[in-house]
Amino acid sequence: MPDLDGSVALVTGARRGIGRAIALELARNGADVAINDVEGEEEAERVVAEVRALGRRSIVVLADVSEPAQVEAMIERVVRELGGIHILVNNAGIEPITPFLEISADEWEQVTQTNLKGEFLCAQSAARRMIEAKTGGAILNIGSVQAGMAMPGRSHYAPAKRAVEALTANLALELAPHGIRVNCINPGLIKTEMTAWVMNDPETLPRVLDRIALKRAGDPEEIASVAAFLVSDKASYITGQSIYVDGGFRIL
Repeated sequence: MPDLDGSVALVTGARRGIGRAIALELARNGADVAINDVEGEEEAERVVAEVRALGRRSIVVLADVSEPAQVEAMIERVVRELGGIHILVNNAGIEPITPFLEISADEWEQVTQTNLKGEFLCAQSAARRMIEAKTGGAILNIGSVQAGMAMPGRSHYAPAKRAVEALTANLALELAPHGIRVNCINPGLIKTEMTAWVMNDPETLPRVLDRIALKRAGDPEEIASVAAFLVSDKASYITGQSIYVDGGFRIL
């Protein structure tokens, strides 16, 4: 099992779904974990309680990851209250499904600001603290299987997620001299609130599963276990990589 004892992690978009699963897995492996989301403080506090029940410290830090001032305040609070930051998991994201000809400029802006700009801002702010403290660290970006495929209604979401792969590689190159590794997980169909519309649709679900080699949806914990490995010293020679955890969605 990865050993994260003594580490402080921040997971964005962590009040539910993949973010929550990652936060709990990091805590199980010894990390103190800050729980971020843009809203839903009551849900986030429940995740904090789950982390504390595992014997780790935890706080809620509400912030919009697309707003520079809020990101700076969030990172500063994590460092001040938990004693540093060694791990950042950029998980916050939104996925509206809108036909290309109906996407407004405002919707394009909202998707790209959250899913791409947010990961850039959080990574930059966290990396500056890691460099200042001379601790090194690990940054993990959460992308999507749609970075490597085309699907209807994602003409804003998919380009942003493809850009996350490029961001990952470039940050890995520039931050390597400081001992900071940067990787990306691209999840496939995972059973979360965001994918409930697929999982609960008796017509859509079989068509989607037919495109997946393993013929099933994944669980958030299956993303979390990969995340815990990638941010740990067991992955000390892995950086700049985008790993698809998708049950073979792209190979059919």
